Amino acid sequence: MRYVSTRGRAPELGFDDVLLTGLAPDGGLYLPAAWPQLSRAEIAALAGLDYASLAARIMAPFVKGSVLEPDLAALAREAYAGFTHPAVAPLAQIGANHWLVELFHGPTLAFKDYALQVVGLMFERVLKARGQRTTIVGATSGDTGSAAIEATKDRAAVDIFIMHPAGRTSDVQRRQMTTVTAANVHNIAIKGTFDDCQDLVKAMFADQAFRAEFNLSAANSINWARIMAQVVYYFWAALHVGAPHRAVAFSVPTGNFGNVFAGYVAARMGLPVAKFAVGSNSNDILTRYFETGAMTKNGVVPTLSPSMDIQISSNFERLLFDYLGRDAAAVIRLMDSLKQSGAYTVAAGAHGDMLKMFEGFRLDDDGTKRVIGEVYRATGRLIDPHTAVGVHAARAAQLDPATPRLTLATAHPAKFPAAVKAATGVEPPLPAALAGLFERPERFTTLPNDLDQVKAFVREHARQL
Repeated sequence: MRYVSTRGRAPELGFDDVLLTGLAPDGGLYLPAAWPQLSRAEIAALAGLDYASLAARIMAPFVKGSVLEPDLAALAREAYAGFTHPAVAPLAQIGANHWLVELFHGPTLAFKDYALQVVGLMFERVLKARGQRTTIVGATSGDTGSAAIEATKDRAAVDIFIMHPAGRTSDVQRRQMTTVTAANVHNIAIKGTFDDCQDLVKAMFADQAFRAEFNLSAANSINWARIMAQVVYYFWAALHVGAPHRAVAFSVPTGNFGNVFAGYVAARMGLPVAKFAVGSNSNDILTRYFETGAMTKNGVVPTLSPSMDIQISSNFERLLFDYLGRDAAAVIRLMDSLKQSGAYTVAAGAHGDMLKMFEGFRLDDDGTKRVIGEVYRATGRLIDPHTAVGVHAARAAQLDPATPRLTLATAHPAKFPAAVKAATGVEPPLPAALAGLFERPERFTTLPNDLDQVKAFVREHARQL
């Protein structure tokens, strides 16, 4: 399998190099040169596999030629062995033809675990095979950081630096990162927004000398390996409600568009998807794009669903690349426009084609609390604020009533106890994974939104390659 950059100015790479490279050297994002295809019969034959076995089967074409290829099945079994539910990603019905896909049974209680537990092992195996070390730099709006830290802590060949926006994550999300004491883990609270953190990551990758000095890699969904591992749960959920014999619809709460893009990959591989309902909070840049065809940045406002408090959806570039006929020059023009003026407009034809598969929805904090309360009163089930945004999008999507609606439940409600209690009057019980979290000492460094200071911190604390 070969991988190309969305900006067309970087060399094609195999999977192992894409894993370790993260962001392409031309500033673009890697994705496969061609989408693997599964026939309807091949998809039907996947029914009945356990989650780890399905993961190995779905990821196999993407790692063709990798040192990981011979042991992929064993790696997948190891990655998911510690998940707390025997099904790994169980489905829970909350309405007529409407299910939650519970993606919070991993070690940090959020959907990022489903990719990063795999990716952490992949880093370890590939680096060992090459006799190399890497320095991972990442930005998080809440959940990526803790999942990446959990996947890479104490790994001898990895140092990890995670930036989060100071004061803009939940207390649980922050503490899941800052109470980890492993020597190779470094948390940085940036005085700014998630988009500022993400820009700092991209700027470090753009500095070719710094990038080479520390052998930088990425844990964010700019790293293709993250997207690849997330494709699995789309197949898993769809198979459990009748695919490929009928089409399904997915509702996905999202900020950076990586989770939705993984579903799009599943559809390109052959999974019959009627629609993706894309859920946003008040930071609704994606909803506005689907409504107008124009991607226009506004300021970021804090919400009850902080993981979606984003105005630059990096993974949307991958979707643009595909819908613009893989025209890298056209992608560069749009990305330059976004950087220079804070906006771009997609040609009507490409935008119209997107609307055949994607529909955007928004939900403010009052609506989020209302949906959390409605689901609790109807089912006795507590959901987190991000999942509530997804439930709203699933309900609002224009779909045939016979089409199963699958809402991705992206985080455990205990990660957002104040919001859930305000909506239901019930404090979500802390799972065992969070026991004692608020008694543990925190360890992080607060820095301004300044590239030189962040680079100096990495240079001071990274172990020598």
